[in-house]
Amino acid sequence: MVMFKKNKSVEIIDMFSTHRVSAQFRSAFRPATTTTVWLLKIMLPISLVVRMLQYYGVIAWLAQYLDVVFQYIGLPGASAIAFLTGASVTTYAGLAVMLSMELTMREATIIAIMMLLCHALPLECAVVKRVGSNPWEMAALRIVAAFAAALFLNAVLPEMTNPFVAHPEADAEGTVWTVMELWLLASMKLSLMIYLLIYSLMVVQRLLSEFGVMPLLDKPLRPVMLLFGLPENSAYLWLVGNVLGISYGSAMMLDLEDSGAITKEEANEVNYHLIMNHSMLEDTLVFSAVGISAFWILFVRMLFAFLLVWSRRLLGLSFRKCKTVSKKG
Repeated sequence: MVMFKKNKSVEIIDMFSTHRVSAQFRSAFRPATTTTVWLLKIMLPISLVVRMLQYYGVIAWLAQYLDVVFQYIGLPGASAIAFLTGASVTTYAGLAVMLSMELTMREATIIAIMMLLCHALPLECAVVKRVGSNPWEMAALRIVAAFAAALFLNAVLPEMTNPFVAHPEADAEGTVWTVMELWLLASMKLSLMIYLLIYSLMVVQRLLSEFGVMPLLDKPLRPVMLLFGLPENSAYLWLVGNVLGISYGSAMMLDLEDSGAITKEEANEVNYHLIMNHSMLEDTLVFSAVGISAFWILFVRMLFAFLLVWSRRLLGLSFRKCKTVSKKG
């Protein structure tokens, strides 16, 4: 009788858990659709414009002037268009430009990581400003980090001559309609891929929230915080920023600041890390899906976040020591 009751209880718990899981899958459908439509409204027109500019030779004309700078970081001048698009709009917009260009896998890896370090500057700098960080300083640091990372990758990456995307032939001898047809086919594949990725990410985010997984990871992550030079009590904040993105992370920072759980300076320190290293789950999945190495994405972003925070801490310590010595003198 006792065993029957126990089994019945387990069955009820399992049914309840299954219902909670299925509810997250259902609830993700509408926002995933809305987000995908919003992204495609940005990405598809940009990718079509780039295809047309390529067809009429405008990209090649611009590239000859930009080659002088970008050749030092192992990139063709035309790739500057992808970087500038990503830096000013979103990584998805920059990716749309990349997918419209003829790049080797090596070139695509470099430009992808540049964009991941430096993207959506107007939006994300406005977000970090809300929690007290200097938006101009953050923007400058991200631009410098992007080019520093490109120099580093150009020095260490092996030759990868295989194409990033296999483009069917549609050169100057083809017609505009041929270009349009190829663009439409590529866009359909891209749209499906983006929807599946965004839907999967939203389901994961909802499951983590529904079952309270993220707060449970707070204590185990504290040693990682010390390694990155961040306050111990910022583990949950760091996790939110890395899983959900800098916008969610900043919203959480404001809440923690208001409650007194974290100081303004501690929140600022976390921001220095997050500007280099945020949305790791989404960004890694998206760029891995188009062939960019997950190892280089994770390694370079974590490396630059580590270097930035520790450099800032050491410079601050040196400055305070100099100030103390000058006062004693």
